[in-house]
Amino acid sequence: MAPPARAAGAGRGVTVTPRMAGDTTGEATRDMAVGSGGDSRVAASAGPTWTFLTHHAQMLLAVAREPDARVRDLADRVGVSPRAAVSLLGDLVAAGYVERSRSGRRNSYAVHAELPFRHPAHADHAIGELMAIFEVKESARRA
Repeated sequence: MAPPARAAGAGRGVTVTPRMAGDTTGEATRDMAVGSGGDSRVAASAGPTWTFLTHHAQMLLAVAREPDARVRDLADRVGVSPRAAVSLLGDLVAAGYVERSRSGRRNSYAVHAELPFRHPAHADHAIGELMAIFEVKESARRA
């Protein structure tokens, strides 16, 4: 018998035993070595591969919460590089959802919560509704 082949999640202790000739069950054997108990669930530390909110939405919420935050701090909050944060902010400013103003050497931002979502299927909702779901305070929305 050949040794078990490593599956796509090889770094997470997942091994798949290849199907033997004459195996009519059609099932591969999975050995999930999670912790010491051989739990059959995926390890929680693997993390999500996607989220419901895009980086643009997360940046919008971060700016609404901290209008005077540095780009580096916003990037950390969203989980992107500072360069990506600058790009996201540029997109939001260009679309009119965020207004950027200079105060000394730093930027300050204001979110236009009254504007509608961009997608036609959701254009009858304002982005302020999204901010309300995540409990962004009214005073933080508009600087």
